[in-house]
Amino acid sequence: MHPMLNIAVRAARTAGNVITRAFEQADKVEIESKGTNDFVTNVDIAAEQAIVETIRKSYPEHTIIGEETGQHEGSDNDFQWIIDPIDGTTNFVKGIPHFAVSIALKVKGKLDQAVIYDPIRGELFTASRGKGAQLNGFRIRVKQNKELTGAILATGFPFKKKQHMPAYMNMFQALFEKTSDMRRAGSAALDLAYVAAGRVDGFFEIGLKPWDTAAGELLVIEAGGLVTDFTGGHNHTKSGNIVASSPGLLKEILKDIRPHLGDALSK
Repeated sequence: MHPMLNIAVRAARTAGNVITRAFEQADKVEIESKGTNDFVTNVDIAAEQAIVETIRKSYPEHTIIGEETGQHEGSDNDFQWIIDPIDGTTNFVKGIPHFAVSIALKVKGKLDQAVIYDPIRGELFTASRGKGAQLNGFRIRVKQNKELTGAILATGFPFKKKQHMPAYMNMFQALFEKTSDMRRAGSAALDLAYVAAGRVDGFFEIGLKPWDTAAGELLVIEAGGLVTDFTGGHNHTKSGNIVASSPGLLKEILKDIRPHLGDALSK
């Protein structure tokens, strides 16, 4: 295992221990609202601090960008860690056991290492640039479907950007009519990990943040898939609008998404 991936795994497992202990004592979880339909708990913050401390011990010069505590500048900005301590906080708050720790490392702007850890199921998804993707040490691959018939797609509702709901529902309907079924589980990181593992055939969502998608993007790519924005380009990191699937199926998903984009979602 790459030494930096090893540290990421250690950080994810440490955070996972913080999260699982708190999940068993739900009455002690303190919840605050960051904005409309956007929550943070004391557990998110404690888990993020555990990740930052673990990375800092080995790489004090690296920059760390966290969802909850912002950017921790390092002296070497070529190395940027992008972390989400609990992707799926609403599930966590409600007692739904589907959420994950997401940690990615960019080196000179390129995704290099990734970990998504589901502490409830004990599933550790990992990827290193050019080395493939693994689940608990075993190689994973995207399903190489080329058509929507029989496919299952994962998605997320644009609950933070409800102005896009009409466009989203049009996309959903166009895809739903052709696929076997759709899934909306509440963690974009795990949705992407499941695409990489071949559990779902594809994923699309509006308005995500880099810490939601960075680790999952590398997992999908290293598992033989593609990740794009809604136009098939590479602006998804900025726009937050993301599609992930096998190369063949991605073309079909984009075909059904494009007619419903409008100006706001075509970027």
